[in-house]
Amino acid sequence: MALTAGIVGLPNVGKSTLFNAITKAGAEAANYPFCTIDPNVGIVEVPDERLQKLTELVVPKKTVPTAFEFTDIAGIVEGASKGEGLGNKFLSHIREVDAICQVVRCFNDENITHVSGKVDPISDIEVINLELILADMESVDKRLTRVSKMAKQKDKDSMAEEPVLLKLKDAFENEKPARSVELPPEEFALIKGMHLLTIKPMLYVANVSEDEIADAENNEYVKIVREFAEKDNAEVIVVCAKIEEEMAELDEEEKAMFLEELNIKESGLDQLIKAAYHLLGLATYFTAGVQEVRAWTFRKGMKAPQCAGVIHTDFERGFIRAETVSYDALVEAGSMAAAKEAGKVRLEGKEYVVQDGDVMLFRFNV
Repeated sequence: MALTAGIVGLPNVGKSTLFNAITKAGAEAANYPFCTIDPNVGIVEVPDERLQKLTELVVPKKTVPTAFEFTDIAGIVEGASKGEGLGNKFLSHIREVDAICQVVRCFNDENITHVSGKVDPISDIEVINLELILADMESVDKRLTRVSKMAKQKDKDSMAEEPVLLKLKDAFENEKPARSVELPPEEFALIKGMHLLTIKPMLYVANVSEDEIADAENNEYVKIVREFAEKDNAEVIVVCAKIEEEMAELDEEEKAMFLEELNIKESGLDQLIKAAYHLLGLATYFTAGVQEVRAWTFRKGMKAPQCAGVIHTDFERGFIRAETVSYDALVEAGSMAAAKEAGKVRLEGKEYVVQDGDVMLFRFNV
Protein backbone atom coordinates (compact mmCIF):
# COMPACT_ATOMS: atom_id res chain seq x y z
CA MET A 1 0.00 0.00 0.00
CA ALA A 2 1.56 3.25 -1.16
CA LEU A 3 1.01 5.47 1.89
CA THR A 4 3.45 8.16 2.90
CA ALA A 5 4.13 10.52 5.82
CA GLY A 6 5.63 13.92 5.07
CA ILE A 7 8.30 15.37 7.35
CA VAL A 8 7.77 19.12 7.75
CA GLY A 9 9.10 21.89 9.93
CA LEU A 10 10.74 25.28 9.90
CA PRO A 11 14.25 25.45 8.40
CA ASN A 12 17.08 24.17 10.64
CA VAL A 13 14.96 22.17 13.09
CA GLY A 14 16.58 18.85 12.14
CA LYS A 15 14.22 17.60 9.41
CA SER A 16 16.81 16.55 6.88
CA THR A 17 19.10 15.14 9.57
CA LEU A 18 16.19 13.00 10.73
CA PHE A 19 15.39 11.99 7.17
CA ASN A 20 19.00 10.96 6.62
CA ALA A 21 18.71 8.69 9.62
CA ILE A 22 15.41 7.21 8.48
CA THR A 23 16.52 6.32 5.00
CA LYS A 24 20.33 6.54 5.06
CA ALA A 25 19.72 8.49 1.86
CA GLY A 26 22.08 11.36 2.68
CA ALA A 27 19.70 14.24 1.91
CA GLU A 28 21.76 17.40 2.20
CA ALA A 29 21.54 18.92 5.68
CA ALA A 30 23.15 22.35 5.57
CA ASN A 31 22.91 25.17 8.08
CA TYR A 32 20.78 27.45 5.96
CA PRO A 33 17.12 27.53 4.84
CA PHE A 34 15.83 25.97 1.61
CA CYS A 35 18.69 23.50 1.08
CA THR A 36 16.09 20.79 0.45
CA ILE A 37 14.27 22.15 -2.58
CA ASP A 38 12.79 18.95 -4.01
CA PRO A 39 11.15 16.42 -1.73
CA ASN A 40 13.26 13.40 -0.93
CA VAL A 41 11.39 10.13 -0.65
CA GLY A 42 12.66 7.12 1.25
CA ILE A 43 11.30 3.67 2.04
CA VAL A 44 11.87 2.30 5.55
CA GLU A 45 11.19 -1.07 7.13
CA VAL A 46 8.52 -1.15 9.83
CA PRO A 47 10.17 -2.68 12.92
CA ASP A 48 8.22 -5.73 14.10
CA GLU A 49 9.57 -8.29 16.57
CA ARG A 50 6.87 -10.77 15.48
CA LEU A 51 8.53 -11.20 12.10
CA GLN A 52 11.74 -12.48 13.70
CA LYS A 53 9.81 -14.95 15.85
CA LEU A 54 7.89 -16.28 12.83
CA THR A 55 11.19 -16.68 10.99
CA GLU A 56 12.55 -18.78 13.87
CA LEU A 57 9.42 -20.98 13.82
CA VAL A 58 9.14 -21.49 10.05
CA VAL A 59 12.83 -21.24 8.98
CA PRO A 60 12.03 -19.84 5.50
CA LYS A 61 14.43 -19.18 2.63
CA LYS A 62 13.87 -15.45 3.07
CA THR A 63 12.13 -12.95 5.34
CA VAL A 64 10.55 -9.75 4.02
CA PRO A 65 9.41 -6.95 6.37
CA THR A 66 6.65 -4.52 5.46
CA ALA A 67 7.70 -0.99 4.53
CA PHE A 68 6.58 2.61 4.95
CA GLU A 69 7.34 5.73 2.93
CA PHE A 70 8.60 9.06 4.28
CA THR A 71 8.92 12.28 2.28
CA ASP A 72 11.30 15.02 3.41
CA ILE A 73 9.73 18.38 2.53
CA ALA A 74 11.80 21.57 2.52
CA GLY A 75 11.38 24.03 5.39
CA ILE A 76 8.20 26.08 5.55
CA VAL A 77 8.47 29.72 6.60
CA GLU A 78 5.93 32.33 7.64
CA GLY A 79 4.07 33.46 4.52
CA ALA A 80 4.43 30.10 2.73
CA SER A 81 0.70 30.09 1.94
CA LYS A 82 1.30 33.34 0.03
CA GLY A 83 4.36 31.98 -1.75
CA GLU A 84 7.06 33.18 0.66
CA GLY A 85 10.29 31.21 0.51
CA LEU A 86 9.42 28.31 -1.76
CA GLY A 87 6.01 28.06 -0.16
CA ASN A 88 3.70 27.10 -3.01
CA LYS A 89 5.95 24.25 -4.06
CA PHE A 90 6.30 22.96 -0.50
CA LEU A 91 2.56 23.12 0.15
CA SER A 92 1.84 21.14 -3.02
CA HIS A 93 4.25 18.44 -1.82
CA ILE A 94 2.49 18.28 1.56
CA ARG A 95 -0.82 17.89 -0.27
CA GLU A 96 0.45 14.61 -1.72
CA VAL A 97 1.20 12.90 1.63
CA ASP A 98 -1.24 10.99 3.84
CA ALA A 99 0.01 12.15 7.25
CA ILE A 100 2.27 14.92 8.55
CA CYS A 101 5.21 14.50 10.94
CA GLN A 102 6.09 17.98 12.19
CA VAL A 103 9.65 18.22 13.52
CA VAL A 104 9.96 20.77 16.33
CA ARG A 105 13.27 22.10 17.58
CA CYS A 106 13.59 21.47 21.32
CA PHE A 107 17.30 22.18 21.80
CA ASN A 108 19.56 25.21 22.14
CA ASP A 109 22.63 25.50 19.92
CA GLU A 110 24.14 28.88 19.10
CA ASN A 111 25.96 27.31 16.12
CA ILE A 112 22.70 26.41 14.38
CA THR A 113 20.74 29.43 13.21
CA HIS A 114 17.03 29.56 14.02
CA VAL A 115 14.99 31.13 11.23
CA SER A 116 13.17 33.47 13.68
CA GLY A 117 16.22 34.19 15.81
CA LYS A 118 15.22 32.25 18.95
CA VAL A 119 14.13 28.75 19.97
CA ASP A 120 10.38 28.75 20.68
CA PRO A 121 8.69 25.40 19.88
CA ILE A 122 5.09 26.61 20.24
CA SER A 123 5.70 29.63 18.04
CA ASP A 124 7.28 27.31 15.44
CA ILE A 125 4.30 24.94 15.55
CA GLU A 126 1.84 27.82 15.28
CA VAL A 127 3.65 29.29 12.26
CA ILE A 128 3.43 26.01 10.36
CA ASN A 129 -0.10 25.16 11.44
CA LEU A 130 -1.34 28.62 10.51
CA GLU A 131 0.29 28.45 7.06
CA LEU A 132 -1.45 25.13 6.43
CA ILE A 133 -4.76 26.59 7.63
CA LEU A 134 -4.38 29.67 5.40
CA ALA A 135 -3.63 27.45 2.39
CA ASP A 136 -6.76 25.39 3.13
CA MET A 137 -8.84 28.52 3.64
CA GLU A 138 -7.86 29.73 0.18
CA SER A 139 -8.91 26.38 -1.32
CA VAL A 140 -12.25 26.43 0.51
CA ASP A 141 -12.97 30.07 -0.41
CA LYS A 142 -12.37 29.36 -4.10
CA ARG A 143 -14.63 26.32 -4.06
CA LEU A 144 -17.28 28.07 -1.97
CA THR A 145 -17.60 30.84 -4.58
CA ARG A 146 -18.57 28.30 -7.23
CA VAL A 147 -20.61 25.98 -4.99
CA SER A 148 -22.69 28.82 -3.49
CA LYS A 149 -23.58 30.04 -6.98
CA MET A 150 -24.71 26.52 -7.96
CA ALA A 151 -26.60 26.07 -4.67
CA LYS A 152 -28.69 29.17 -5.43
CA GLN A 153 -29.68 27.45 -8.69
CA LYS A 154 -30.94 24.51 -6.56
CA ASP A 155 -28.15 22.14 -7.66
CA LYS A 156 -28.60 19.21 -5.27
CA ASP A 157 -24.88 18.34 -4.86
CA SER A 158 -23.92 21.97 -4.26
CA MET A 159 -26.72 22.40 -1.73
CA ALA A 160 -25.29 19.46 0.23
CA GLU A 161 -21.69 20.66 -0.04
CA GLU A 162 -22.15 24.34 0.81
CA PRO A 163 -22.87 23.90 4.56
CA VAL A 164 -19.85 21.59 4.89
CA LEU A 165 -17.58 24.20 3.30
CA LEU A 166 -19.05 26.90 5.57
CA LYS A 167 -18.36 24.70 8.60
CA LEU A 168 -14.71 24.38 7.51
CA LYS A 169 -14.40 28.09 6.74
CA ASP A 170 -15.63 28.90 10.26
CA ALA A 171 -12.96 26.62 11.75
CA PHE A 172 -10.20 28.19 9.65
CA GLU A 173 -11.27 31.70 10.64
CA ASN A 174 -10.80 30.59 14.25
CA GLU A 175 -7.36 29.18 13.37
CA LYS A 176 -8.51 25.59 13.83
CA PRO A 177 -7.53 22.76 11.44
CA ALA A 178 -10.02 20.81 9.33
CA ARG A 179 -9.39 17.67 11.41
CA SER A 180 -10.92 19.46 14.42
CA VAL A 181 -14.27 19.70 12.59
CA GLU A 182 -16.72 16.83 13.14
CA LEU A 183 -17.58 15.52 9.70
CA PRO A 184 -19.86 12.48 9.36
CA PRO A 185 -18.76 10.07 6.57
CA GLU A 186 -21.25 11.50 4.07
CA GLU A 187 -19.94 15.06 4.65
CA PHE A 188 -16.30 13.99 4.54
CA ALA A 189 -16.98 12.30 1.19
CA LEU A 190 -18.08 15.66 -0.24
CA ILE A 191 -14.75 17.39 0.48
CA LYS A 192 -12.36 14.42 0.28
CA GLY A 193 -11.26 15.35 -3.24
CA MET A 194 -10.01 18.75 -2.04
CA HIS A 195 -7.05 17.06 -0.29
CA LEU A 196 -7.05 19.63 2.50
CA LEU A 197 -3.72 19.93 4.31
CA THR A 198 -5.14 20.29 7.82
CA ILE A 199 -7.41 17.27 7.57
CA LYS A 200 -4.35 15.02 7.53
CA PRO A 201 -3.39 13.43 10.87
CA MET A 202 -0.48 15.19 12.61
CA LEU A 203 2.38 13.77 14.67
CA TYR A 204 4.80 16.08 16.51
CA VAL A 205 8.47 15.07 16.60
CA ALA A 206 10.40 16.84 19.38
CA ASN A 207 14.06 17.00 18.38
CA VAL A 208 16.30 17.27 21.47
CA SER A 209 20.07 17.49 21.94
CA GLU A 210 22.43 14.55 22.45
CA ASP A 211 22.89 15.55 26.11
CA GLU A 212 19.17 15.52 26.83
CA ILE A 213 17.83 12.44 25.02
CA ALA A 214 18.26 10.11 28.03
CA ASP A 215 16.20 12.45 30.22
CA ALA A 216 14.06 14.10 27.56
CA GLU A 217 10.91 14.25 29.67
CA ASN A 218 12.58 16.88 31.85
CA ASN A 219 13.28 19.06 28.82
CA GLU A 220 11.08 22.16 29.25
CA TYR A 221 10.57 22.50 25.50
CA VAL A 222 9.33 18.88 25.28
CA LYS A 223 6.88 19.50 28.13
CA ILE A 224 5.22 22.42 26.40
CA VAL A 225 5.07 20.57 23.07
CA ARG A 226 3.29 17.68 24.85
CA GLU A 227 0.80 20.14 26.40
CA PHE A 228 0.11 21.67 22.99
CA ALA A 229 -0.24 18.28 21.27
CA GLU A 230 -2.69 17.08 23.91
CA LYS A 231 -5.07 19.90 22.97
CA ASP A 232 -4.65 18.90 19.30
CA ASN A 233 -5.30 15.21 20.14
CA ALA A 234 -1.91 14.48 18.62
CA GLU A 235 0.97 12.24 19.67
CA VAL A 236 4.52 13.38 20.44
CA ILE A 237 7.65 11.37 19.68
CA VAL A 238 10.97 12.51 21.18
CA VAL A 239 14.13 11.96 19.13
CA CYS A 240 17.67 13.24 18.88
CA ALA A 241 18.04 13.46 15.10
CA LYS A 242 21.83 13.76 15.37
CA ILE A 243 22.12 10.51 17.36
CA GLU A 244 19.67 8.73 15.06
CA GLU A 245 21.78 9.74 12.07
CA GLU A 246 24.90 8.34 13.75
CA MET A 247 23.08 5.10 14.67
CA ALA A 248 21.93 4.64 11.08
CA GLU A 249 25.52 3.73 10.21
CA LEU A 250 25.72 0.95 12.82
CA ASP A 251 24.74 -2.69 12.49
CA GLU A 252 22.00 -4.12 14.74
CA GLU A 253 24.39 -5.36 17.44
CA GLU A 254 26.26 -2.07 17.63
CA LYS A 255 22.97 -0.17 17.67
CA ALA A 256 21.69 -2.24 20.61
CA MET A 257 24.89 -1.54 22.57
CA PHE A 258 24.66 2.16 21.74
CA LEU A 259 21.05 2.34 22.99
CA GLU A 260 22.04 0.51 26.17
CA GLU A 261 24.83 3.02 26.81
CA LEU A 262 22.31 5.85 26.39
CA ASN A 263 19.85 4.02 28.66
CA ILE A 264 17.17 4.06 25.93
CA LYS A 265 14.90 1.06 25.29
CA GLU A 266 13.92 1.87 21.69
CA SER A 267 15.41 4.20 19.11
CA GLY A 268 13.51 7.36 18.25
CA LEU A 269 13.32 6.21 14.65
CA ASP A 270 11.61 2.95 15.52
CA GLN A 271 9.13 4.91 17.63
CA LEU A 272 8.56 7.37 14.78
CA ILE A 273 8.02 4.69 12.15
CA LYS A 274 5.57 2.78 14.36
CA ALA A 275 3.73 5.97 15.33
CA ALA A 276 3.40 7.13 11.71
CA TYR A 277 2.23 3.64 10.71
CA HIS A 278 -0.50 3.61 13.36
CA LEU A 279 -1.37 7.27 12.75
CA LEU A 280 -2.71 6.18 9.36
CA GLY A 281 -4.72 3.32 10.83
CA LEU A 282 -2.41 0.69 9.38
CA ALA A 283 -1.82 -2.82 10.67
CA THR A 284 0.18 -5.90 9.65
CA TYR A 285 -0.75 -9.43 8.69
CA PHE A 286 1.73 -12.17 7.82
CA THR A 287 2.18 -14.97 5.32
CA ALA A 288 4.48 -17.74 6.52
CA GLY A 289 5.81 -20.60 4.39
CA VAL A 290 9.12 -22.33 3.74
CA GLN A 291 9.77 -20.10 0.73
CA GLU A 292 9.07 -16.83 2.51
CA VAL A 293 7.89 -15.26 5.75
CA ARG A 294 6.52 -11.83 4.94
CA ALA A 295 4.75 -8.91 6.61
CA TRP A 296 2.01 -7.08 4.69
CA THR A 297 0.47 -3.68 5.39
CA PHE A 298 -3.30 -3.19 5.38
CA ARG A 299 -5.77 -0.61 6.62
CA LYS A 300 -7.60 -1.57 9.81
CA GLY A 301 -11.13 -2.66 8.95
CA MET A 302 -10.24 -4.27 5.63
CA LYS A 303 -11.84 -7.64 4.90
CA ALA A 304 -10.03 -10.81 3.85
CA PRO A 305 -10.47 -10.40 0.04
CA GLN A 306 -9.12 -6.82 0.17
CA CYS A 307 -6.11 -7.96 2.19
CA ALA A 308 -5.53 -10.76 -0.32
CA GLY A 309 -5.53 -8.04 -2.99
CA VAL A 310 -2.59 -6.36 -1.23
CA ILE A 311 -0.51 -9.34 -2.43
CA HIS A 312 -2.01 -9.50 -5.93
CA THR A 313 -5.27 -8.37 -7.54
CA ASP A 314 -5.88 -11.96 -8.72
CA PHE A 315 -5.97 -13.07 -5.07
CA GLU A 316 -8.84 -10.65 -4.42
CA ARG A 317 -10.67 -11.36 -7.66
CA GLY A 318 -10.64 -15.14 -7.18
CA PHE A 319 -10.81 -15.20 -3.38
CA ILE A 320 -12.30 -18.41 -1.92
CA ARG A 321 -11.23 -18.44 1.73
CA ALA A 322 -8.32 -17.69 4.05
CA GLU A 323 -6.71 -20.15 6.43
CA THR A 324 -6.09 -17.92 9.44
CA VAL A 325 -4.37 -18.21 12.80
CA SER A 326 -3.47 -15.40 15.19
CA TYR A 327 0.23 -14.73 15.76
CA ASP A 328 -0.10 -15.44 19.50
CA ALA A 329 -1.87 -18.77 18.91
CA LEU A 330 0.73 -19.86 16.37
CA VAL A 331 3.66 -19.00 18.64
CA GLU A 332 1.98 -20.76 21.55
CA ALA A 333 1.42 -23.89 19.43
CA GLY A 334 5.00 -23.87 18.15
CA SER A 335 4.24 -24.69 14.52
CA MET A 336 1.47 -24.43 11.92
CA ALA A 337 0.87 -28.20 12.12
CA ALA A 338 0.49 -28.05 15.90
CA ALA A 339 -1.82 -25.02 15.60
CA LYS A 340 -4.04 -26.98 13.19
CA GLU A 341 -4.10 -29.98 15.54
CA ALA A 342 -5.14 -27.70 18.40
CA GLY A 343 -7.98 -26.27 16.29
CA LYS A 344 -6.42 -22.78 16.27
CA VAL A 345 -6.41 -22.44 12.45
CA ARG A 346 -9.74 -21.07 11.16
CA LEU A 347 -11.26 -20.95 7.68
CA GLU A 348 -12.40 -17.36 7.13
CA GLY A 349 -14.63 -16.13 4.30
CA LYS A 350 -15.27 -12.91 2.40
CA GLU A 351 -16.78 -11.03 5.34
CA TYR A 352 -13.92 -11.67 7.77
CA VAL A 353 -12.31 -8.45 9.06
CA VAL A 354 -8.57 -9.10 9.21
CA GLN A 355 -6.86 -8.44 12.55
CA ASP A 356 -3.37 -7.14 13.24
CA GLY A 357 -1.04 -10.12 13.63
CA ASP A 358 -3.12 -12.61 11.65
CA VAL A 359 -1.05 -15.25 9.84
CA MET A 360 -2.89 -16.08 6.63
CA LEU A 361 -2.87 -18.45 3.68
CA PHE A 362 -5.21 -17.37 0.89
CA ARG A 363 -7.06 -19.84 -1.31
CA PHE A 364 -8.18 -18.41 -4.65
CA ASN A 365 -9.22 -19.42 -8.14
CA VAL A 366 -9.13 -17.25 -11.29
